Amino acid sequence: MNEAFTSSGSVTETYAVGLLRAMLEIPSPSYHERALGDYVVRAMTDLGFRAHIDGVGNAVGVIGRGDGPTVMLLGHMDTVSGLVPVRSEDGRLYGRGAVDAKGPLAAMICAAAGAADFPGRIVVIGVVEEETPRSRGAMAIRATHDRPDVLVIGEPSGWSSVVLGYKGKLDLRYTVKCPATHPSNPEPKASELAVDCWNALVDLLGPDAGHGVFDQPGATLVQLNADLTTATAELSVRTPPGFDAEKLVRALRERVPDGELEVRNSVKACRVGRSDPAVRALVSGIRQLHAQPRLKVKTATSDMNTLAEVWDIPMATYGPGDSSLDHADDEHIVLSDYLRGIDVLTTAISELAHLPAHPDNDPAGEAPLRIRSLR
Repeated sequence: MNEAFTSSGSVTETYAVGLLRAMLEIPSPSYHERALGDYVVRAMTDLGFRAHIDGVGNAVGVIGRGDGPTVMLLGHMDTVSGLVPVRSEDGRLYGRGAVDAKGPLAAMICAAAGAADFPGRIVVIGVVEEETPRSRGAMAIRATHDRPDVLVIGEPSGWSSVVLGYKGKLDLRYTVKCPATHPSNPEPKASELAVDCWNALVDLLGPDAGHGVFDQPGATLVQLNADLTTATAELSVRTPPGFDAEKLVRALRERVPDGELEVRNSVKACRVGRSDPAVRALVSGIRQLHAQPRLKVKTATSDMNTLAEVWDIPMATYGPGDSSLDHADDEHIVLSDYLRGIDVLTTAISELAHLPAHPDNDPAGEAPLRIRSLR
């Protein structure tokens, strides 16, 4: 028996914690994930996966145990920059990526490895560059992998919560150049035109726009570099389901004819229903641990957006960890929550062995589920 496993076939708590700690000790800021990817492939191979690094650097592991459904568990390996010393303290494990999103990815690896009775294929993927505008890792997965039967994205939802959807995102860059002139000249300056672009964007989105509401767009002035002759503004709009991004871009270009407005990235919002089979499987896992599940929608974006654009399949986002600690200087995960997350995912995988024939039918007798809107 592999020492990573208990006699019942699940991954031991000692191994699970050691796996996450080892992952945290390997720095993996965006564009520099290869060392972590190599480690993840070695770990998955030791746990019984067929594992490899794909053409863009994603770590891919597959366990095939029959001709049943294919479940894909996908998290990201990259982190934002910044050092958080790895340490254990008071039941917490600190380190950059502990919640965003090495903790969820490690939980997925452990749950998949311990799903000995699952009758189909389990694909676990650690993707690269999720924290970048292009999401190159997830883009490669949707272009090169067969569509799975169900998808779970690994992001920190909290061990007893499931994320149903995310806002979309529209990233814009406005650039403008003006002839050199005296500051007192009444002709518009580049810096003023850049500010006008931001003001026009806010005006077009309307008075109800903001980041606190899932069903409304919200704008951010990400960066502004400007003087009298040249200016560049980086703008980002978080968009709700059904938002017409192309219409907004056309209207904004009409309002700022003196500069160039470039679409840097655009991804649509996504949202599934509470009766989605992936959601229900995760809810079942949470309830088995005697907790009341919470359903959330988030005003940020994730690789769920990228994959939902082309895969019309059951999907949800789940992972242990407090998302308020994303990118924080004291980023950490509560180890008991991490271990509960593994248990929830293990149950969910088992539940997905036989996908419901009618996913839109809400099972009778279920307690009501609250839906919250969070970042």
